[in-house]
Amino acid sequence: MVGNVPVGGDAPITVQTMTNTPTSDAKATIDQIRRCEEAGVDIIRVSCPDVESTTAFKQITRAAKVPVVADIHFHYKRALEAADGGAACLRINPGNIGSESRVKEVIAAAKANGCAIRIGVNAGSLEKHLLEKYGEPCPEALVESALDHIKILQDHDFHEFKVAVKASDVFLAVAAYMQLGEAVDCPFHVGITEAGGLIGGTVKSAIGIGNLLWAGIGDTIRVSLSAEPEDEVRVGYEILKSLGVRTRGVRVVSCPSCARQGFDVIRTVQTLEERLQHIHTPLSLSVLGCVVNGPGEARETDIGITGGGAGKHMVYLSGVTDHHVQDADMIDHIVELVEAKAAEIEAAEEDRVEAAE
Repeated sequence: MVGNVPVGGDAPITVQTMTNTPTSDAKATIDQIRRCEEAGVDIIRVSCPDVESTTAFKQITRAAKVPVVADIHFHYKRALEAADGGAACLRINPGNIGSESRVKEVIAAAKANGCAIRIGVNAGSLEKHLLEKYGEPCPEALVESALDHIKILQDHDFHEFKVAVKASDVFLAVAAYMQLGEAVDCPFHVGITEAGGLIGGTVKSAIGIGNLLWAGIGDTIRVSLSAEPEDEVRVGYEILKSLGVRTRGVRVVSCPSCARQGFDVIRTVQTLEERLQHIHTPLSLSVLGCVVNGPGEARETDIGITGGGAGKHMVYLSGVTDHHVQDADMIDHIVELVEAKAAEIEAAEEDRVEAAE
């Protein structure tokens, strides 16, 4: 358990991100957490590099609606302070946390405060003796680091932990997770670290995380992008939606557009994705520029729009042709239809729950 969020077993795969504001600036950090919460984040991580950060951390954890993980590097005492300050989980890096005696103190603080621990192994910060043993970061080195620290936790009768063996190289990270999955049975936090910018990092993360989830490895994910944290959350959910693992919000099926398009598909989809971010209810929307694939895709989605001639486009509801809409009214009309469908689905779910009770 990370706070009130289960990780592992049959629990849903959760989506994480990490704040990038100075943690000592509690207001800025809380504001960023709010944006991530609106995007659907399940767990959020906050770096605690100094005393000023762990002092503000108490205010941050009280304000957050989701569990907060304290990210600890080098200074183990920050972990002790964060545990006292309301951390739901302590992320420690075996490569820089220090001796086993320091880890023992972190374990004691976690036990005393009901915190989980994440062992966060990273190819960029492996222990010196492992780099000397293996010559370079490799799957075996990452796995050995993880197993060494798992043993420390278990030797001190601590079992509320999850593990990550991250690397910026997709092949290295996937191989390490695969090897670790054969060695232990515990919750895994998966991701491709330092993946890059929004486009490149999304591609690398989708390949790496997607491969692992496809193989049944992974209980909570973090997409590491040089982008805003809320973008990481959205990409994380898109990965889960693409695999059919978890759904949230509107799943858009859209064409790349061509000379046959009856409206500007690219700009329309961009606008719709922005205006529909507030929809949390899972539903599907097809946006296709012409009648080649439009009707077929619309049959498989809750709402569909297919481009027609003279600025007049066909609208499909629950896969059935329903009515036409003019070009100038199309985007507002689709937003209204999606909002109405989401409300309908939510009402039906509330009725189902009441009936079950």
